[in-house]
Amino acid sequence: MPHNVPGAPITTNLADADLYADGDPEAVWRELRETHPVYWNATSADSGFWAITRYDDVASILKNTRDFTSTMGIRLDHEPRATAAAADNMLIVTDVPKHRALRRVMNSAFTPRMISRLEANMVETVRAELDAALEKGEVNFVETASVLPSSVISDMLGVPREDWTVMRRLTERAFAVSGGGVGDLDAVAAHTEILLYYSELAERKRRDPSDDVVSALVHGSIDGRPLTDDEIFLNCDGLLLGGNETTKHATVAGLLALVESPEEWRRLGSEPALITSAVEEILRWSSPGMAITRHTRRPITFGDQEIGEGEMVSLWIGSANRDERAFANPDVFDITRQPNHHLALGVGQHYCLGSALARQELTVFLQQLCERVSNAAIRGPVTRLRSVFIRGFDSMPVALGGF
Repeated sequence: MPHNVPGAPITTNLADADLYADGDPEAVWRELRETHPVYWNATSADSGFWAITRYDDVASILKNTRDFTSTMGIRLDHEPRATAAAADNMLIVTDVPKHRALRRVMNSAFTPRMISRLEANMVETVRAELDAALEKGEVNFVETASVLPSSVISDMLGVPREDWTVMRRLTERAFAVSGGGVGDLDAVAAHTEILLYYSELAERKRRDPSDDVVSALVHGSIDGRPLTDDEIFLNCDGLLLGGNETTKHATVAGLLALVESPEEWRRLGSEPALITSAVEEILRWSSPGMAITRHTRRPITFGDQEIGEGEMVSLWIGSANRDERAFANPDVFDITRQPNHHLALGVGQHYCLGSALARQELTVFLQQLCERVSNAAIRGPVTRLRSVFIRGFDSMPVALGGF
């Protein structure tokens, strides 16, 4: 039976989504790092998962493909049947060598022409959304921030511009991480519509390919064979979730941090060269991909704990990025932080496929924010997602002021 190291018992359940909506997970992670860095989190008398909270431990497991697998699920709240269907088909739940082959196919879409098109789209989208927010006076910034990543992902996948808004609304319904969940009928219906849409899009791209990911998938091959429909559609699905949620919530967290640290905002405005380091600090600070799981391939000893074969190990990225052992003054938002080797985009073979795009989206947002917005004020309660996977926001009412 798994056991914990001696010390004061931790009674908080890390699988309780209420902790992330209404509680103080940073304080819980801090205590775990100090007293139970390899912690058995029981969810019943005979089941649970291991929680890893220190930076070095999280990084080492992310890099360790010999003892840990991604194919048994990457979320605490994963649905076993869905995971089994996606395993070895979707990039995020594959191991090498299949992972490497899929990644190669998807990377082939990132041609210079596509990247140039995406960057132009980013600037146009951010300008329009900030101008609209300034005109309205007050907005829920979570909704404002959702438009950029959604448009970039749609563009990247090859969705025609006239369908971007529809796809954003479908994606928000399908991947609702607060108030929905596995079995939510509206989410299931939206997901079905998305899959039907991408089935039709794939057929169009077979006939008329262009610089986009769907074209790369339908014309790609692994070991000399074309990709299956499952491989095509599941990887579109994975990009929709990963590309939308991470950047959206990092953008909201970034604006909130700047509002709460006005001296950092003033400095950013006067020293544009700091935007690069500010992007990295926003990623570290927000850690929207809060936790990711692996499963053991064999019995191992980790720290001073014996972990059995097939056991779930949760890696708390949000905690690792606030680890005092890795970052000086980790609870201070510092746009000049150097070095900043955060884990918000992963490390090792599963390093985020869209990491460059995520950084570019945040860069464009900060550039346009500094050019167009002189100040911002929070106009109501900032509410968090009730999710054990995404560290994000339900609502952030804000009033933006222009120059």
